[in-house]
Amino acid sequence: MDTIYGNLQGLKPSQIKQLKRLYHQKLAGDRLTTPEFAQRLAAVSSDLGQPVCAYINRRGQVIRIGVGTPRQTQIPPLELPRYGVERLCGIRCIATKLKAEPPNESSLTAMVLQRLDALVMLPVTGEGKMRQGGGATGYVKEAYIAHLLPASDLNPNQEYYWTVSAAMTLETLTEQDFWGLVEGLEAEFRREYTAQQVEGDSERVMIVGLQTDKMSDHAFEETVAEVARLVDTAGGEVVETLRQKRNKPHPQTVVGTGKVQEIALRVQTLGANLVVFDRDLSPAQVRNLESQLGVRVVDRTEVILDIFAQRAQSRAGKLQVELAQLEYMLPRLVGRGQAMSRLGGGIGTRGPGETKLETERRAIQRRISRLQQEVDQLQAHRSRLRLQRQKQEIPSVAIVGYTNAGKSTLINALTNAEVYTADQLFATLDPTTRRLSGMDSTTGEPYTILLTDTVGFIHELPPSLVDAFRATLEEVTEADALLHLVDLSHPAWQHHIQSVMKILQEMPLVPGPILLAFNKIDTAESDTLRLAQEEYPLGVFISASQRLGLETLRQKLGQLVNYAAVS
Repeated sequence: MDTIYGNLQGLKPSQIKQLKRLYHQKLAGDRLTTPEFAQRLAAVSSDLGQPVCAYINRRGQVIRIGVGTPRQTQIPPLELPRYGVERLCGIRCIATKLKAEPPNESSLTAMVLQRLDALVMLPVTGEGKMRQGGGATGYVKEAYIAHLLPASDLNPNQEYYWTVSAAMTLETLTEQDFWGLVEGLEAEFRREYTAQQVEGDSERVMIVGLQTDKMSDHAFEETVAEVARLVDTAGGEVVETLRQKRNKPHPQTVVGTGKVQEIALRVQTLGANLVVFDRDLSPAQVRNLESQLGVRVVDRTEVILDIFAQRAQSRAGKLQVELAQLEYMLPRLVGRGQAMSRLGGGIGTRGPGETKLETERRAIQRRISRLQQEVDQLQAHRSRLRLQRQKQEIPSVAIVGYTNAGKSTLINALTNAEVYTADQLFATLDPTTRRLSGMDSTTGEPYTILLTDTVGFIHELPPSLVDAFRATLEEVTEADALLHLVDLSHPAWQHHIQSVMKILQEMPLVPGPILLAFNKIDTAESDTLRLAQEEYPLGVFISASQRLGLETLRQKLGQLVNYAAVS
């Protein structure tokens, strides 16, 4: 491999040849470099009038030569060995510098992003001379060594995870115990990593939020907090949240170039293995970000889909989740590894010249078609069940609301059902219908209502989920009336009401009359409760978990179905 990377513009063929010869040098594995290699690298750099970087593996082989600074010649993240935060990448960089000064922040950042074993900086004097036979001398008088630092070695005020040595002679540099340095660092990294694993084996997640001109500070912070809750529900551990303000999202990377660099740096220093954005990303944006960050990048929709996949219990729920996931995945197949671009082989399985990517896409499209048919059958089955209930002339009420509003807790409290409840987003995925009996407060006659617990809504519910869960959401549109449950203890309760009403308005069929019920009044602020009572005087105020206000709610439900029957 004799490829020369970086800025080659204006280089003579003889200079390219000198650079390629550097690949044939072999260094000792236990030393950072040799005086001969350092002087020769500096001589080439002096002749070019540009910095040169040599990347060397632990066997002492030169694996990459680049013209430019460590930042300009760094190895792309996807080409680096991925050993995890407990190890370094197994590559060191020997770089020249045309000024007599230590490595700058840009070069040190490149070291962190690549998790290099070490960065050696050789300031070039310009006073050297070439020897017969290709040797060189006098080009390097001093050198600097930089390497990563374990978190335990950081000072309280230290922001970046690196250390830079004082200037040393070339002889001192070549005498450094490279193996001892690397083994000591990796032992400390392993100790920290083991401690993290003992604390929890969840994914270490970095959240990135983008605030555009159209968003208020309050709405933005609500969105970021909700993404953090989604990540927690999905089983991830949020290690840091980064924010940026921009007029509009960057078309290629959502956030700006500098912020991408900052994210990449923090990913490496904190050991994050997943980056979650607070908005939907295009397939091209995901590919661009993953190529620059070196870790998986997902958007809000993918986190929601992952939660749904974990929560699905019934065959119907699993069916709809798989459909939503495949519809989301289909346009994102491109770039998921070079294996997808290989030509496939096999009798009768694919067209002439069809790539593995096209085969995969075709298989997914076939599976989506099958799932669509099964969802249609599920719709028909549920429609027949609803028709049977309607023949019995039992009115139905669907409980709707923002996720984690307490819908399942309420249906359990009203009907003594045993629906799964948890203080998590999307704890309930499959609709549950139970009978509720009561006495009409006006006529004194008994009544029976069918209460249906539905999947929770969320701000900007992904379209793929709305389509895939159309069989479940029909329980809402086909109900005689709706009970809209609101978590009054949540700081964004007003925004939640707006989000749910927007989703209801976008449904193909207009739902029936709606009763607004405010839940969790036992944990809500007194000022919030007063405000809600003023703004929604017809609402019902309850605490499902403490069974407060349930009798009033029963009476209101009886009035609601009577009104729905008349209208």
